[in-house]
Amino acid sequence: MITQALKDSLKKNFGFSTFRPLQEKVISAVMDKKDVLVLMPTGGGKSLCYPLPATVLPGVTIVVSPLIALMKDQVEGLVQNGIAANYINSSLSQEEAAEVEQAVRDGEVKLLYVSPEKLVSSYFQRFLTEIE
Repeated sequence: MITQALKDSLKKNFGFSTFRPLQEKVISAVMDKKDVLVLMPTGGGKSLCYPLPATVLPGVTIVVSPLIALMKDQVEGLVQNGIAANYINSSLSQEEAAEVEQAVRDGEVKLLYVSPEKLVSSYFQRFLTEIE
């Protein structure tokens, strides 16, 4: 369901007043706590489908992305829009990753981008249980 809070965040945080085709359906399903698999062409608007709900839902949203450059671009764009986002991948030192993890624990991150290999590591799985 698309709430007024989502519409407000869409405008305030992303600068849009309307959704692209299929975005509203995907975001409504996310808000209804349904499992969602989204396959859209490049430029179809997928990258709004997870950060927008994250801006109004409690806790941290984990985004799995296989491309380090895409993670970095997504996070930079979100941070520029005032959304607390960060990433953990192989480009970070252990110390940098630990700092990001602590920021997540402290509730300072709304969206955390991780690589698939990070997501399946036993260390990261334990970390996820700490922030649930």
